[in-house]
Amino acid sequence: MPRVNRTVVLTLLIVSSSVFLLFQLYYYRKYVSQISQHAFLLQPGPYILSRTGHLTANDLQWQTVKKFLGLARHFGLPLFLADTAALTLLSHDALRQRDRLVREPHCSFLCTGRPVTSFALHANLWKYEPGFLLAAEQKGFELLELRGEDPRLASLDNLSGEEIPLHFLFRLHGCIIQVVFLYERSGNYLWHGALRLKSNIDRSFAPFKLLDYGRYSGSYDRPELVLTVLDGLDVRIPRNVSHFLSEHRQARFLECRYRDARNFLQLYPDDSSPEAVEFRRKVKSLLHLAARTLAQLDVPFWLSSGTCLGWFRQCSVISYSRDVDVGIFVEDFRSDIVAAFRNAGLSLKHKFGKVGDSLELSFQSDDVKLDVFFFYDDGDVVWNGGTQAKSGKKFKYIFPCFSVLQTLFSGGPCILYLGLHCCPAAEIPPYNHMMAPQLRYIFPRFSLCWAELLELKVRVPCETLDYVTANYGSTWNVPVRSWDWKSSPSNVQENGVWPPSEWVELIQVY
Repeated sequence: MPRVNRTVVLTLLIVSSSVFLLFQLYYYRKYVSQISQHAFLLQPGPYILSRTGHLTANDLQWQTVKKFLGLARHFGLPLFLADTAALTLLSHDALRQRDRLVREPHCSFLCTGRPVTSFALHANLWKYEPGFLLAAEQKGFELLELRGEDPRLASLDNLSGEEIPLHFLFRLHGCIIQVVFLYERSGNYLWHGALRLKSNIDRSFAPFKLLDYGRYSGSYDRPELVLTVLDGLDVRIPRNVSHFLSEHRQARFLECRYRDARNFLQLYPDDSSPEAVEFRRKVKSLLHLAARTLAQLDVPFWLSSGTCLGWFRQCSVISYSRDVDVGIFVEDFRSDIVAAFRNAGLSLKHKFGKVGDSLELSFQSDDVKLDVFFFYDDGDVVWNGGTQAKSGKKFKYIFPCFSVLQTLFSGGPCILYLGLHCCPAAEIPPYNHMMAPQLRYIFPRFSLCWAELLELKVRVPCETLDYVTANYGSTWNVPVRSWDWKSSPSNVQENGVWPPSEWVELIQVY
């Protein structure tokens, strides 16, 4: 038998041992370390690691989003990316996307530096599937399901207590996936509810202050979606990302106060005569027409005066008001607004003032009038004007004036409640520059929210109570059929007289 060369055997043993050792190191680095550190092998790879070979926070977030989207695709969830940080990155970098594909790491958009990724779900297109939640639990996700009352079933006749899912929060290894449910409303828009934590909810489950959705209810136009690839994952996104982000910044929605409205109507029953029913039908038609016309001009408006009061007080219109009132900030004025309303079938009834001062337009549709008031942001004061045609007198209405300040008059303390407890204009002391150090009038500019009236999504002042109280006083909840626009409002002040030489231009009645 030939002798075995010990050197060759030793060499072979060393080589095979080295190969085996290298395989063990590769296996440990590729799989075992990931199992021990992150338990991500519940879903097959591949895994994209950082240059150090270990999972970073971005890797964790990407793997979490990937696993969740896989579940959503399997169960047919109609999801789209609604994360404002990710969409902002996408909109900012769209023009440079081709270069980023080469130079940037694998998670450029979905990894935003915060532990939350938000998706929206078309609730009306998905049947609630408990199997999806069970599968998510089996994949390692923890779930916090938040529900709330369904406002679509609420009305003056029925205060529904039926609850619907509003938000799903999925947690995996410190990463949060928020799913906000978007429901279709009768005004042809999408709505999501506020996120309200009950007393038994674990406040440490998620960084709730970082969530994009839930601080308040919101409303959106139905977005057109496109399927794209972000960071290697198939994701649906709004086609017009910039428009969606703009909507999100102004999405706050106020629900009609059905309970208070029902209490009001028990005290003051609504007029159900054929004339009142016909008036409400005409108001609905006129309001929808006005909304379409102003939308075509890209001019935002809100419910003002009596129309705003009707929505806030009784979730409807005031049948004896005989008109529709809307407000527009004067910076949104368009020179073709009169022509646009005429083309829509309305006739101009009067035009008072000018763009720089107290502009007011009034249009006629059948026997219902549309009053368009233009509002001026004059430093600390937001106001709209009024004009008496026969005398040329000007009036100013200040909104919403709800600050509470203490000052001194006649050697004694005086607290001015402006707005929420409005002082009549006659009770406000005249301005005296010698008293300026002791006196400040602050009239914060009101913000705008969305609401629904007569199956139409419309804007209203977010501070609706202060807005209504400023105009109608603390007794706004009591119907007043006899109303003088020159003296009845709590916030009206005389504002001079138009020069007679300018009446032809500034006081036009048709």
